[in-house]
Amino acid sequence: MTENLRETSGDGQGTTDEVAFVRRLRGEFQRMEMEYGFAVDEILTKVSILRREFLHLHRYNPIEHVGSRVKSPESILRKAERLGIEPTPDRIREHMHDVAGVRITCSFIADTYRVLEALTSQTDVRTLKVKDYIAQPKPNGYKSLHAIIEIPVFLSTGPVPIPLEIQVRTIAMDFWASLEHKIYYKYDGKVPSELVESLTESAHLAEMLDMRMEELHSEVSGMEGGRLDDGMRDMDERLFARLWNVYRSARPSGDGPIA
Repeated sequence: MTENLRETSGDGQGTTDEVAFVRRLRGEFQRMEMEYGFAVDEILTKVSILRREFLHLHRYNPIEHVGSRVKSPESILRKAERLGIEPTPDRIREHMHDVAGVRITCSFIADTYRVLEALTSQTDVRTLKVKDYIAQPKPNGYKSLHAIIEIPVFLSTGPVPIPLEIQVRTIAMDFWASLEHKIYYKYDGKVPSELVESLTESAHLAEMLDMRMEELHSEVSGMEGGRLDDGMRDMDERLFARLWNVYRSARPSGDGPIA
C-alpha cells in the first residue's frame, strides 16, 4: 500500500503522496488566508465605529483614511523560506506577524496615539508588541506607530486567534514612507548615497511639517473652543427650555408626577 502511494501519478506531476500533500497544503493556506481576511474585517469594523463615534460625540474625525492587505500564499511561503520558518499555518501564525495588516493614516501626531490606544484597549484585542517609531525613528527617518495585536475570529468551529499588524501614522509620515518604498523598490534596495541623504533630509522636513500642523491645529482649536462651547451652551439652554414648557403643559394639576 505504501509503495502504491509513492508511485508516480498518472499525469506525471509527482507521486501520489506528494500530490496529496500539495493539495492539503493549498487547502490549509486558503483557509488561513480566509481567516486573516476575517481578522482584517474585524479591525476595519472597529475603525469604522471609532470614526463614527468621534464625529458624533466630538465633531472631529482623527482618521483620514485606512488601508489593509493580506499577503498571498505565495508571498507567505517565500518569506517563511527566507526566515527558516516551517511552512505550516501554526508555525506561520506563531512566528510571522505581518501576514495581515491595517494601516491607519491620521491628521496629527497626537491622533496616532489616541487611535491606537482606542483600538488596543478593547477587551477582545490582545496587544503582543508595540514599536514607537515616532518617538524613536529608524535611522533612515522612518516614523510610524507599529503594533502587533491578536484578535479572535469566530468561526462555526469556534474562535481562532489571529495576529496582525497595525500601523498608525500621519499624512506626512505616510507620504514619506510611500516615496521611500518606491525608491528602494526601483533600485532593488541599492539606493545611491545621494538619494539616501535626500530621503533622510525629507524625513526631517516631514517631521517639521507635522509639528507645525499640530501647532496650528492647537491654535485653531483654542480659538474656536470658546465659541463652540458658548454655542453648545445656548443650544442646551434652548432645548431645556422647550422640554420644560412641554413638561409644564403635560403635567396635571397638583404636585404629583406625570402619569
